[in-house]
Amino acid sequence: MTARATRELILTVAERLYAEHGVLAVSNRQISEAAGQGNNTAVGYHFGTRADLVRAIARRHATRVEELRRDMLAELGDRAGLRDWIRCLVHPSTEYLAAAGPPSWFARFTAQVMTEPSLRAVVAAETLSSPSLARTVEGLARCLPELPPDIHAERNAMTRQLLIHTMAERERALAEGGDTPRATWREAATGLTDALVGLWLAPVTNHPRERNGREGHR
Repeated sequence: MTARATRELILTVAERLYAEHGVLAVSNRQISEAAGQGNNTAVGYHFGTRADLVRAIARRHATRVEELRRDMLAELGDRAGLRDWIRCLVHPSTEYLAAAGPPSWFARFTAQVMTEPSLRAVVAAETLSSPSLARTVEGLARCLPELPPDIHAERNAMTRQLLIHTMAERERALAEGGDTPRATWREAATGLTDALVGLWLAPVTNHPRERNGREGHR
């Protein structure tokens, strides 16, 4: 087996084990053994640290997701609205997962990594380096209603959690042969888009700034 083939095998095995068991629960030795490598230091030899391996897995998928999002953006017209930009946020990842499996592990891998503080920044850095994602976020921001900064930050966090964990749960259900609320990844993306549009347009209730304003006019 060539060095390149060995690297690809290690990436595939590591992604699966991380997705199924959690990143910190899986050792480099376990990955090497599952990949059929007689040398238990194979992971370190090919990738270095755990963070380097996680980065390589994330980067392995990023190129295709970037291409899909770039194609969607190219089709947007000048009158693109909130829903159009949210579709560009959601659909590239779901289309990629639809083409990948089942079984696939990328959504669950991402969910596992993003709950681990020591590694979250690694995947976040790979994601935030995406030009198409940056353009999508900018377009989305232009369509949003005016929100207090803390509410905007809160809904950003909600968006991230909804995207990551909804896709991970669907991927898990498909891998285990379970039921899913939507028949296809495209339908799941439509449901996610609906939910995120509603999230960003939801009213802001009992915000301190609003309460203070009302009290000041009494």
